[in-house]
Amino acid sequence: MLTFPVAPKLADEVLAAIPRLPLKPDPVAVEGRYIRLEPTVLERDAARLYAISNGQPATLGGRSIEAYDADERIWRYLFAGPFVTLADFTTYMRPQVEAANGLCYTVFDTEAGEAVGVINYMNNAPEHLKIELGSIWYSPLVQRTHANTEATYLLLQRAFELGYRRLEWKCNALNERSRRAALRMGFQYEGTQEYHIIVKGRNRDTAWFRILDHEWPTVKPHLEGLLYS
Repeated sequence: MLTFPVAPKLADEVLAAIPRLPLKPDPVAVEGRYIRLEPTVLERDAARLYAISNGQPATLGGRSIEAYDADERIWRYLFAGPFVTLADFTTYMRPQVEAANGLCYTVFDTEAGEAVGVINYMNNAPEHLKIELGSIWYSPLVQRTHANTEATYLLLQRAFELGYRRLEWKCNALNERSRRAALRMGFQYEGTQEYHIIVKGRNRDTAWFRILDHEWPTVKPHLEGLLYS
């Protein structure tokens, strides 16, 4: 005889988070030891973000970079870019800032006080208690530093404190740097969705990663060890 199993009902305290969570996450600034996250204000941030992501030489405190290939270092696996003009870059950023179900953060280097990258809460689905971190990029000035790890840690911590059950991370399956970063930070690989979307006229297979709320008590000290030990 066939049976049709049903998942158990979620606890009332879990479901209680649903009506508390807005579709657009509250624009709250978050600060760590190395970086500070502030909701992106294009009038304040666009010019600096463009200047550190278009391949031109740049400096940050005592660090400097010569001219570089912006496509290879930043934009190759993102939905657009590199950008020829500041206006083009601002046009790309505006939908992220104005997203009804997301929140765009500018990442500031705490010591230098300068913008160094972007990270987004996106595809927010409060009715399912899940949200995604994505459209993430950093200037080569802070790649391979604590910037990405701490920004991810701070937004994971905030999301789980608010009551989300699932944090997602997706990337182009060819993006080995992003895949390694997700695994290093404690995300679990769930599989690859083939022929998922078309980006820049090319097929994109998408690799899916996630952290669930019951995994966070293990992931949290792991990230703190990477950052602060």
